Amino acid sequence: MLLKTILLLCFFGIWLHKPLKAQVSAGTIRAVKWDLQTCIAYAKKNNTQINSLRLSQLTSQQEYLLARAARLPDLSGSASQYLAHGNDYSNNGTGGSGFTSSGSYGLSSSVTLYNGNYVNNNIQQKDLYVQSANLNIIQQENDITLQITQAYLTILVDKENIIYNTDLVNTSKAQVALAQKKYNAESVARKDLIQLQAQQAADQYTLVNSRNAERGDLLTLKQILMLNSGVRFDIIKPESIQFSDSVTSFQDVEQFALKTRPEVQNGQLNVHIAELETAKARAGYKPSLSGGAALNSGYNSGQEAGYSGQLKNNFNQQVGLTLTIPIFNKRVVKTQVEEAKIAVTQARLDLSNTQIVLSQAVERAYINVENAISQYMAAQEGYQYSKESYRIATELLRVGAANTVDFLLQKNLFVQAQQTFIQARYNQLLSRKIYDFYRGIPITL
Repeated sequence: MLLKTILLLCFFGIWLHKPLKAQVSAGTIRAVKWDLQTCIAYAKKNNTQINSLRLSQLTSQQEYLLARAARLPDLSGSASQYLAHGNDYSNNGTGGSGFTSSGSYGLSSSVTLYNGNYVNNNIQQKDLYVQSANLNIIQQENDITLQITQAYLTILVDKENIIYNTDLVNTSKAQVALAQKKYNAESVARKDLIQLQAQQAADQYTLVNSRNAERGDLLTLKQILMLNSGVRFDIIKPESIQFSDSVTSFQDVEQFALKTRPEVQNGQLNVHIAELETAKARAGYKPSLSGGAALNSGYNSGQEAGYSGQLKNNFNQQVGLTLTIPIFNKRVVKTQVEEAKIAVTQARLDLSNTQIVLSQAVERAYINVENAISQYMAAQEGYQYSKESYRIATELLRVGAANTVDFLLQKNLFVQAQQTFIQARYNQLLSRKIYDFYRGIPITL
Protein backbone atom coordinates (compact mmCIF):
# COMPACT_ATOMS: atom_id res chain seq x y z
CA MET A 1 0.00 0.00 0.00
CA LEU A 2 2.82 2.40 0.88
CA LEU A 3 4.67 1.61 -2.38
CA LYS A 4 1.51 2.30 -4.39
CA THR A 5 1.02 5.64 -2.68
CA ILE A 6 4.61 6.70 -3.40
CA LEU A 7 4.28 5.78 -7.08
CA LEU A 8 1.05 7.77 -7.39
CA LEU A 9 2.62 10.83 -5.78
CA CYS A 10 5.65 10.65 -8.10
CA PHE A 11 3.42 10.32 -11.19
CA PHE A 12 1.23 13.21 -10.01
CA GLY A 13 4.31 15.38 -9.38
CA ILE A 14 5.73 14.70 -12.84
CA TRP A 15 2.35 15.47 -14.39
CA LEU A 16 2.21 18.82 -12.58
CA HIS A 17 5.82 19.68 -13.36
CA LYS A 18 5.54 19.51 -17.16
CA PRO A 19 2.96 22.30 -17.72
CA LEU A 20 4.70 24.46 -15.09
CA LYS A 21 8.00 24.18 -16.95
CA ALA A 22 6.31 25.05 -20.22
CA GLN A 23 4.69 28.05 -18.58
CA VAL A 24 8.04 29.33 -17.32
CA SER A 25 9.60 28.95 -20.77
CA ALA A 26 6.76 30.83 -22.38
CA GLY A 27 7.04 33.54 -19.77
CA THR A 28 10.63 34.35 -20.78
CA ILE A 29 9.30 36.33 -23.76
CA ARG A 30 8.39 39.77 -22.45
CA ALA A 31 6.54 42.25 -24.65
CA VAL A 32 7.22 45.99 -24.33
CA LYS A 33 5.75 48.87 -26.30
CA TRP A 34 7.42 52.25 -25.80
CA ASP A 35 7.06 55.77 -27.06
CA LEU A 36 10.04 57.86 -28.11
CA GLN A 37 10.58 59.47 -24.70
CA THR A 38 10.62 56.08 -22.98
CA CYS A 39 13.18 54.76 -25.47
CA ILE A 40 15.45 57.76 -24.92
CA ALA A 41 15.12 57.62 -21.12
CA TYR A 42 15.87 53.88 -21.09
CA ALA A 43 18.95 54.31 -23.28
CA LYS A 44 20.33 57.14 -21.13
CA LYS A 45 20.01 54.93 -18.08
CA ASN A 46 21.16 51.57 -19.46
CA ASN A 47 23.46 52.25 -22.42
CA THR A 48 26.84 50.64 -21.73
CA GLN A 49 28.84 53.46 -23.32
CA ILE A 50 27.07 56.05 -21.19
CA ASN A 51 27.51 53.95 -18.05
CA SER A 52 31.18 53.50 -18.90
CA LEU A 53 31.53 57.28 -19.11
CA ARG A 54 29.78 57.56 -15.74
CA LEU A 55 32.43 55.27 -14.27
CA SER A 56 35.12 57.46 -15.82
CA GLN A 57 33.46 60.45 -14.17
CA LEU A 58 33.63 58.70 -10.81
CA THR A 59 37.32 58.02 -11.40
CA SER A 60 37.88 61.69 -12.21
CA GLN A 61 36.07 62.62 -9.01
CA GLN A 62 38.40 60.41 -7.00
CA GLU A 63 41.43 61.99 -8.70
CA TYR A 64 40.07 65.41 -7.76
CA LEU A 65 39.67 64.41 -4.11
CA LEU A 66 43.21 63.02 -4.13
CA ALA A 67 44.56 66.30 -5.52
CA ARG A 68 42.81 68.28 -2.77
CA ALA A 69 44.23 65.95 -0.12
CA ALA A 70 47.75 66.96 -1.21
CA ARG A 71 47.31 70.17 0.82
CA LEU A 72 47.07 68.17 4.04
CA PRO A 73 50.03 66.93 6.08
CA ASP A 74 50.72 63.22 6.15
CA LEU A 75 51.27 61.16 9.27
CA SER A 76 53.02 57.82 9.62
CA GLY A 77 54.10 55.68 12.51
CA SER A 78 56.94 53.19 12.80
CA ALA A 79 57.90 50.49 15.28
CA SER A 80 60.79 48.06 15.23
CA GLN A 81 61.81 45.28 17.61
CA TYR A 82 65.12 43.37 17.60
CA LEU A 83 66.52 40.34 19.42
CA ALA A 84 70.31 39.94 19.43
CA HIS A 85 72.71 37.27 20.74
CA GLY A 86 76.34 37.90 21.55
CA ASN A 87 79.17 37.93 24.12
CA ASP A 88 79.11 40.41 26.98
CA TYR A 89 82.35 41.07 28.91
CA SER A 90 82.80 43.18 31.99
CA ASN A 91 85.80 45.44 32.71
CA ASN A 92 87.67 42.70 34.58
CA GLY A 93 87.45 40.40 31.59
CA THR A 94 84.78 38.09 32.90
CA GLY A 95 81.44 37.54 31.30
CA GLY A 96 79.55 35.31 28.91
CA SER A 97 77.10 35.16 26.02
CA GLY A 98 73.44 36.10 26.15
CA PHE A 99 70.39 37.60 24.42
CA THR A 100 69.49 41.30 24.35
CA SER A 101 66.36 42.98 22.98
CA SER A 102 65.91 46.51 21.71
CA GLY A 103 63.17 48.55 20.08
CA SER A 104 62.48 51.94 18.57
CA TYR A 105 59.16 53.73 18.00
CA GLY A 106 58.28 56.96 16.24
CA LEU A 107 55.74 59.23 14.54
CA SER A 108 56.57 61.50 11.60
CA SER A 109 54.66 64.06 9.59
CA SER A 110 55.41 66.33 6.65
CA VAL A 111 53.52 69.00 4.72
CA THR A 112 54.25 70.87 1.51
CA LEU A 113 54.42 74.60 2.15
CA TYR A 114 55.37 75.80 -1.31
CA ASN A 115 56.09 74.06 -4.58
CA GLY A 116 55.59 76.63 -7.31
CA ASN A 117 51.78 76.52 -6.93
CA TYR A 118 51.81 72.95 -8.28
CA VAL A 119 49.21 71.67 -5.81
CA ASN A 120 46.69 74.45 -6.54
CA ASN A 121 47.10 74.06 -10.29
CA ASN A 122 46.72 70.32 -10.00
CA ILE A 123 43.49 70.73 -8.01
CA GLN A 124 42.06 73.09 -10.65
CA GLN A 125 43.08 70.71 -13.42
CA LYS A 126 41.48 67.69 -11.77
CA ASP A 127 38.29 69.71 -11.22
CA LEU A 128 38.24 70.49 -14.95
CA TYR A 129 38.64 66.77 -15.67
CA VAL A 130 35.51 66.12 -13.62
CA GLN A 131 33.61 68.76 -15.61
CA SER A 132 34.92 67.29 -18.85
CA ALA A 133 33.75 63.82 -17.81
CA ASN A 134 30.26 65.20 -17.17
CA LEU A 135 30.22 66.81 -20.61
CA ASN A 136 31.31 63.52 -22.19
CA ILE A 137 28.23 61.89 -20.67
CA ILE A 138 25.95 64.62 -22.03
CA GLN A 139 27.54 64.39 -25.46
CA GLN A 140 27.07 60.62 -25.58
CA GLU A 141 23.45 61.06 -24.46
CA ASN A 142 22.94 63.52 -27.33
CA ASP A 143 24.41 61.06 -29.82
CA ILE A 144 22.25 58.17 -28.62
CA THR A 145 19.18 60.45 -28.65
CA LEU A 146 19.67 61.26 -32.33
CA GLN A 147 20.27 57.60 -33.17
CA ILE A 148 17.09 56.54 -31.41
CA THR A 149 15.05 59.33 -33.00
CA GLN A 150 16.18 58.41 -36.49
CA ALA A 151 15.49 54.71 -35.91
CA TYR A 152 12.11 55.48 -34.31
CA LEU A 153 10.95 57.65 -37.22
CA THR A 154 12.09 55.01 -39.70
CA ILE A 155 9.76 52.55 -37.98
CA LEU A 156 6.93 55.09 -38.20
CA VAL A 157 7.54 55.27 -41.96
CA ASP A 158 7.31 51.47 -42.10
CA LYS A 159 4.03 51.50 -40.20
CA GLU A 160 2.57 54.13 -42.53
CA ASN A 161 3.64 52.08 -45.54
CA ILE A 162 2.00 48.99 -44.06
CA ILE A 163 -1.29 50.86 -43.61
CA TYR A 164 -1.31 52.21 -47.16
CA ASN A 165 -0.11 48.95 -48.71
CA THR A 166 -2.78 47.02 -46.80
CA ASP A 167 -5.41 49.32 -48.30
CA LEU A 168 -3.95 48.70 -51.75
CA VAL A 169 -4.10 44.94 -51.24
CA ASN A 170 -7.72 45.14 -50.09
CA THR A 171 -8.57 47.31 -53.10
CA SER A 172 -6.80 44.88 -55.43
CA LYS A 173 -8.74 41.97 -53.96
CA ALA A 174 -12.04 43.79 -54.53
CA GLN A 175 -11.06 44.64 -58.10
CA VAL A 176 -10.08 41.04 -58.82
CA ALA A 177 -13.34 39.78 -57.34
CA LEU A 178 -15.32 42.23 -59.51
CA ALA A 179 -13.31 41.31 -62.59
CA GLN A 180 -13.88 37.63 -61.87
CA LYS A 181 -17.63 38.19 -61.84
CA LYS A 182 -17.45 40.09 -65.10
CA TYR A 183 -15.30 37.39 -66.64
CA ASN A 184 -17.78 34.75 -65.56
CA ALA A 185 -20.45 36.85 -67.22
CA GLU A 186 -18.20 37.12 -70.30
CA SER A 187 -18.12 40.93 -70.09
CA VAL A 188 -14.30 41.26 -69.71
CA ALA A 189 -11.44 39.42 -71.36
CA ARG A 190 -9.32 36.87 -69.51
CA LYS A 191 -6.29 39.05 -70.20
CA ASP A 192 -7.73 41.85 -68.09
CA LEU A 193 -8.53 39.47 -65.24
CA ILE A 194 -5.00 38.04 -65.28
CA GLN A 195 -3.46 41.53 -65.25
CA LEU A 196 -5.49 42.46 -62.15
CA GLN A 197 -4.54 39.20 -60.47
CA ALA A 198 -0.88 39.86 -61.23
CA GLN A 199 -1.23 43.34 -59.74
CA GLN A 200 -2.82 41.87 -56.63
CA ALA A 201 0.14 39.54 -56.20
CA ALA A 202 2.53 42.46 -56.68
CA ASP A 203 0.65 44.49 -54.06
CA GLN A 204 0.77 41.55 -51.67
CA TYR A 205 4.53 41.27 -52.25
CA THR A 206 4.96 44.98 -51.51
CA LEU A 207 3.00 44.58 -48.28
CA VAL A 208 5.18 41.67 -47.20
CA ASN A 209 8.29 43.75 -47.88
CA SER A 210 6.86 46.58 -45.78
CA ARG A 211 6.28 44.24 -42.86
CA ASN A 212 9.77 42.77 -43.22
CA ALA A 213 11.24 46.29 -43.25
CA GLU A 214 9.37 47.07 -40.04
CA ARG A 215 10.74 43.94 -38.39
CA GLY A 216 14.28 44.80 -39.44
CA ASP A 217 14.02 48.41 -38.28
CA LEU A 218 12.47 47.35 -34.96
CA LEU A 219 15.45 45.03 -34.49
CA THR A 220 17.80 47.94 -35.23
CA LEU A 221 16.17 50.12 -32.57
CA LYS A 222 16.06 47.20 -30.16
CA GLN A 223 19.80 46.71 -30.61
CA ILE A 224 20.47 50.42 -30.07
CA LEU A 225 18.51 50.14 -26.82
CA MET A 226 20.50 46.97 -26.01
CA LEU A 227 17.38 44.97 -25.15
CA ASN A 228 17.96 41.23 -24.88
CA SER A 229 16.51 38.68 -27.25
CA GLY A 230 13.83 37.70 -24.74
CA VAL A 231 11.99 41.00 -25.28
CA ARG A 232 9.34 41.40 -27.98
CA PHE A 233 9.70 45.08 -28.80
CA ASP A 234 7.41 47.56 -30.54
CA ILE A 235 6.88 51.31 -30.54
CA ILE A 236 3.83 53.43 -29.84
CA LYS A 237 2.68 55.42 -32.83
CA PRO A 238 1.78 59.01 -31.86
CA GLU A 239 -1.86 59.91 -32.32
CA SER A 240 -0.89 63.07 -34.19
CA ILE A 241 2.32 64.76 -35.22
CA GLN A 242 2.52 68.53 -35.34
CA PHE A 243 4.52 70.21 -38.08
CA SER A 244 5.76 73.74 -37.46
CA ASP A 245 5.83 76.20 -40.36
CA SER A 246 8.56 78.48 -38.97
CA VAL A 247 12.29 77.77 -39.14
CA THR A 248 14.72 79.61 -36.87
CA SER A 249 17.50 81.43 -38.70
CA PHE A 250 20.77 79.62 -39.15
CA GLN A 251 22.86 82.34 -37.45
CA ASP A 252 20.80 82.21 -34.24
CA VAL A 253 20.99 78.43 -33.98
CA GLU A 254 24.70 78.43 -34.81
CA GLN A 255 25.55 80.95 -32.08
CA PHE A 256 23.41 79.08 -29.55
CA ALA A 257 25.04 75.75 -30.42
CA LEU A 258 28.57 77.19 -30.20
CA LYS A 259 27.82 78.45 -26.70
CA THR A 260 25.96 75.48 -25.27
CA ARG A 261 26.89 72.26 -27.04
CA PRO A 262 28.94 69.90 -24.80
CA GLU A 263 31.56 69.15 -27.46
CA VAL A 264 32.48 72.85 -27.66
CA GLN A 265 32.50 73.28 -23.89
CA ASN A 266 34.65 70.18 -23.63
CA GLY A 267 37.09 71.62 -26.14
CA GLN A 268 37.34 74.82 -24.10
CA LEU A 269 37.98 72.79 -20.96
CA ASN A 270 40.72 70.85 -22.73
CA VAL A 271 42.48 74.14 -23.53
CA HIS A 272 42.34 75.16 -19.85
CA ILE A 273 43.53 71.70 -18.80
CA ALA A 274 46.53 71.95 -21.14
CA GLU A 275 47.34 75.45 -19.86
CA LEU A 276 47.30 74.18 -16.28
CA GLU A 277 49.57 71.33 -17.30
CA THR A 278 52.02 73.94 -18.55
CA ALA A 279 51.82 75.79 -15.22
CA LYS A 280 52.43 72.53 -13.37
CA ALA A 281 55.47 71.82 -15.54
CA ARG A 282 56.88 75.32 -14.87
CA ALA A 283 56.78 74.53 -11.13
CA GLY A 284 59.82 72.35 -11.77
CA TYR A 285 61.89 75.51 -12.22
CA LYS A 286 60.94 76.85 -8.79
CA PRO A 287 62.19 75.89 -5.32
CA SER A 288 59.99 73.86 -3.01
CA LEU A 289 59.62 74.20 0.74
CA SER A 290 58.27 71.53 3.04
CA GLY A 291 57.94 71.24 6.81
CA GLY A 292 58.36 68.14 8.88
CA ALA A 293 58.10 66.91 12.46
CA ALA A 294 58.98 63.66 14.20
CA LEU A 295 58.64 62.00 17.62
CA ASN A 296 60.69 58.91 18.49
CA SER A 297 62.00 56.87 21.38
CA GLY A 298 63.52 53.46 22.07
CA TYR A 299 65.03 51.06 24.59
CA ASN A 300 67.71 48.40 24.96
CA SER A 301 67.55 45.58 27.47
CA GLY A 302 71.32 45.77 28.03
CA GLN A 303 71.07 49.08 29.83
CA GLU A 304 70.48 49.52 33.54
CA ALA A 305 67.39 51.72 33.25
CA GLY A 306 64.08 49.92 32.89
CA TYR A 307 61.83 49.80 29.84
CA SER A 308 59.64 52.79 30.77
CA GLY A 309 62.61 54.77 32.03
CA GLN A 310 64.47 54.30 28.76
CA LEU A 311 61.45 55.32 26.70
CA LYS A 312 61.21 58.49 28.78
CA ASN A 313 64.92 59.26 28.65
CA ASN A 314 65.25 58.50 24.93
CA PHE A 315 62.14 60.45 23.90
CA ASN A 316 63.02 63.28 21.48
CA GLN A 317 61.19 65.65 19.18
CA GLN A 318 62.21 67.14 15.85
CA VAL A 319 60.77 70.04 13.81
CA GLY A 320 62.37 71.29 10.62
CA LEU A 321 62.08 72.85 7.19
CA THR A 322 63.43 71.48 3.94
CA LEU A 323 64.19 73.77 1.03
CA THR A 324 64.88 72.17 -2.34
CA ILE A 325 66.33 74.33 -5.11
CA PRO A 326 66.55 72.85 -8.62
CA ILE A 327 69.93 73.63 -10.19
CA PHE A 328 70.40 71.19 -13.06
CA ASN A 329 67.98 68.45 -14.09
CA LYS A 330 69.32 67.45 -17.52
CA ARG A 331 66.61 69.37 -19.42
CA VAL A 332 63.79 67.33 -17.89
CA VAL A 333 61.72 70.33 -16.80
CA LYS A 334 62.33 72.29 -20.00
CA THR A 335 61.17 69.33 -22.08
CA GLN A 336 58.05 68.96 -19.94
CA VAL A 337 57.25 72.65 -20.36
CA GLU A 338 57.77 72.60 -24.12
CA GLU A 339 55.63 69.48 -24.53
CA ALA A 340 52.90 71.12 -22.42
CA LYS A 341 53.01 74.19 -24.70
CA ILE A 342 52.59 71.95 -27.72
CA ALA A 343 49.60 70.31 -26.03
CA VAL A 344 48.03 73.75 -25.50
CA THR A 345 48.41 74.56 -29.20
CA GLN A 346 46.92 71.19 -30.13
CA ALA A 347 44.00 71.70 -27.75
CA ARG A 348 43.27 75.07 -29.34
CA LEU A 349 43.39 73.52 -32.82
CA ASP A 350 41.02 70.76 -31.66
CA LEU A 351 38.64 73.38 -30.26
CA SER A 352 38.72 75.35 -33.50
CA ASN A 353 38.08 72.17 -35.49
CA THR A 354 35.19 71.23 -33.19
CA GLN A 355 33.62 74.66 -33.69
CA ILE A 356 34.01 74.43 -37.47
CA VAL A 357 32.53 70.92 -37.57
CA LEU A 358 29.62 72.01 -35.38
CA SER A 359 28.94 75.09 -37.53
CA GLN A 360 28.95 72.90 -40.62
CA ALA A 361 26.61 70.41 -38.96
CA VAL A 362 24.18 73.17 -37.99
CA GLU A 363 24.30 74.64 -41.50
CA ARG A 364 23.75 71.20 -43.00
CA ALA A 365 20.80 70.65 -40.65
CA TYR A 366 19.36 74.03 -41.69
CA ILE A 367 19.67 73.23 -45.39
CA ASN A 368 18.17 69.79 -44.78
CA VAL A 369 15.15 71.39 -43.13
CA GLU A 370 14.61 73.79 -46.03
CA ASN A 371 15.02 71.01 -48.58
CA ALA A 372 12.76 68.68 -46.61
CA ILE A 373 10.01 71.31 -46.40
CA SER A 374 10.19 71.94 -50.16
CA GLN A 375 10.16 68.22 -50.91
CA TYR A 376 7.26 67.64 -48.55
CA MET A 377 5.14 70.39 -50.11
CA ALA A 378 5.84 69.10 -53.62
CA ALA A 379 5.23 65.49 -52.59
CA GLN A 380 1.99 66.42 -50.84
CA GLU A 381 0.68 68.20 -53.93
CA GLY A 382 1.71 65.34 -56.20
CA TYR A 383 0.12 62.82 -53.85
CA GLN A 384 -3.22 64.66 -53.85
CA TYR A 385 -3.33 64.78 -57.65
CA SER A 386 -2.27 61.15 -58.00
CA LYS A 387 -4.81 60.07 -55.41
CA GLU A 388 -7.61 61.81 -57.28
CA SER A 389 -6.44 60.38 -60.61
CA TYR A 390 -6.32 56.91 -59.10
CA ARG A 391 -9.79 57.33 -57.67
CA ILE A 392 -11.14 58.35 -61.10
CA ALA A 393 -9.31 55.48 -62.82
CA THR A 394 -10.71 53.01 -60.28
CA GLU A 395 -14.25 54.25 -60.90
CA LEU A 396 -13.80 54.11 -64.67
CA LEU A 397 -12.49 50.56 -64.44
CA ARG A 398 -15.44 49.58 -62.28
CA VAL A 399 -17.98 50.79 -64.84
CA GLY A 400 -15.94 49.42 -67.76
CA ALA A 401 -15.02 52.85 -69.19
CA ALA A 402 -11.22 52.31 -68.91
CA ASN A 403 -8.91 49.50 -69.95
CA THR A 404 -6.77 47.57 -67.48
CA VAL A 405 -3.43 48.81 -68.82
CA ASP A 406 -4.32 52.46 -68.29
CA PHE A 407 -5.68 51.71 -64.84
CA LEU A 408 -2.54 49.83 -63.75
CA LEU A 409 -0.33 52.61 -65.05
CA GLN A 410 -2.28 55.15 -63.00
CA LYS A 411 -2.14 52.89 -59.97
CA ASN A 412 1.64 52.57 -60.19
CA LEU A 413 1.95 56.35 -60.40
CA PHE A 414 -0.26 56.65 -57.32
CA VAL A 415 1.81 54.09 -55.37
CA GLN A 416 5.02 55.94 -56.20
CA ALA A 417 3.51 59.29 -55.21
CA GLN A 418 2.21 57.77 -51.99
CA GLN A 419 5.58 56.33 -50.99
CA THR A 420 7.31 59.61 -51.86
CA PHE A 421 4.79 61.53 -49.75
CA ILE A 422 5.24 59.27 -46.71
CA GLN A 423 9.02 59.45 -46.94
CA ALA A 424 8.99 63.23 -47.40
CA ARG A 425 6.61 63.68 -44.48
CA TYR A 426 8.81 61.90 -41.97
CA ASN A 427 12.02 63.20 -43.50
CA GLN A 428 10.75 66.70 -42.83
CA LEU A 429 9.92 65.74 -39.25
CA LEU A 430 13.35 64.20 -38.65
CA SER A 431 15.14 67.20 -40.18
CA ARG A 432 13.19 69.60 -37.98
CA LYS A 433 13.86 67.57 -34.83
CA ILE A 434 17.60 67.46 -35.50
CA TYR A 435 17.73 71.19 -36.24
CA ASP A 436 15.71 72.01 -33.13
CA PHE A 437 18.01 69.75 -31.12
CA TYR A 438 20.90 72.08 -31.94
CA ARG A 439 18.73 74.87 -30.51
CA GLY A 440 18.56 73.00 -27.21
CA ILE A 441 14.94 71.83 -27.67
CA PRO A 442 14.42 68.25 -26.40
CA ILE A 443 13.20 65.79 -29.02
CA THR A 444 9.55 64.87 -28.53
CA LEU A 445 6.74 63.63 -30.73
